[in-house]
Amino acid sequence: MNELPRRLEPITRQALDDFRVVAVTGPRQAGKTTLVRRVLGGSGTFARLDRVATLQAALTDPDGFAAFGETPRAFDEVQRAGDPLIRAIKHVVDDDPSRGQFLLNGSADFLTVPTISESLAGRAVFLELWPFTQGELHQTPDGFIEVAFSDHDRLLEGGASPLGTSDYLERACAGGFPEAVFLSPPARHTWFRDYLRTVIQRDIKDLSSARRTQDLPKLLRLLAARTAGELVMKNLHEDAGFGSSHTTEAYLGYLQMTYLVLLLPAWSRNLTSKAARRPKVHITDSGLAAHLLGKSPQALARPTDPARGQIVGSFAVNEMHRQASWHRGVVTLHHFRDRGGLEIDVVAEAADGRLVAVEIKSGPTVDRSDARHLRWLRDKAPEDFVCGVVLHTGERAYRLDDRILALPISRLWTAS
Repeated sequence: MNELPRRLEPITRQALDDFRVVAVTGPRQAGKTTLVRRVLGGSGTFARLDRVATLQAALTDPDGFAAFGETPRAFDEVQRAGDPLIRAIKHVVDDDPSRGQFLLNGSADFLTVPTISESLAGRAVFLELWPFTQGELHQTPDGFIEVAFSDHDRLLEGGASPLGTSDYLERACAGGFPEAVFLSPPARHTWFRDYLRTVIQRDIKDLSSARRTQDLPKLLRLLAARTAGELVMKNLHEDAGFGSSHTTEAYLGYLQMTYLVLLLPAWSRNLTSKAARRPKVHITDSGLAAHLLGKSPQALARPTDPARGQIVGSFAVNEMHRQASWHRGVVTLHHFRDRGGLEIDVVAEAADGRLVAVEIKSGPTVDRSDARHLRWLRDKAPEDFVCGVVLHTGERAYRLDDRILALPISRLWTAS
């Protein structure tokens, strides 16, 4: 199943035609190596820097290593070789401006490592590969972002969803990691445990000066308990019990750098002076969030379990975030909240300022009151407001108000 087509594959191929260096980053075990091999298709040169002998060769003679072999030269886990190899790649592409020379991948966000991002600035395009979307897993279009901005009434098409609340909980707890999604729940639990150990003890140690990496699992669990909620750093620091707030902030940065945590920034156009500025935090894979919280689909089926809304919320946000990462236009995701109680889970903003707003419900029933905050945004920004959507776990898609729809969550990946 790891060979399922990825949305990023044609984008990566096109990027090699357009840029000297293409860098594909994303969480460990999201499928980057498989993607790179598919793009190469037997051509070029492929080197895995998580192999001791290969890494040693890159460290010993980075200039020779970068210049060796046919193009495109694909370096897997390139961050392990550090700045010397990146500088060597810079020298190669500065001497030869040909497109498609290097295809790099790594399990860290290159843009957060200043020396790497500065060396590749103007020479590389950066792409992100996330765990499978539901559309990739089930071979459906993944068209919500595209259709919502271009022709939102089409979101009402497609008939009733075959999925119910229990189906969404199963999918949310499975997540999207290629190696984990098809495992039994006990095996998946073991996989996530070992996955986190590898990321923390290997990737974060390689990329940071963190001396107490044993504290990171505690911080990650605290963030999982807040997933789909507003992040108050003061409260997080107090709960973490680290000596310095700077330590808490630095460790949060390491979790972002390795794609375990996503911060959704607050959106504001000064529509209200009470707008909050804190981000919302999301664990980047809902299966990982469920693992960290010790939640099964059966436990989440209890309507009184507060984690149900959180995990379903992060499940839906992650689907939208992955779609936005490959959308042909620039779409950024935010949330909105003010001190008066107005709150919108996702505000998607196109480069031209158009808005699509989304509320996420973890139950099957929606009424007009669930859209009151969407109506407020529509009335405050009538020219830019394209549509508002209330996602739910029921079967039907229907209109709630002018430019406001109620949709099954499955429309995120079945819309076309």
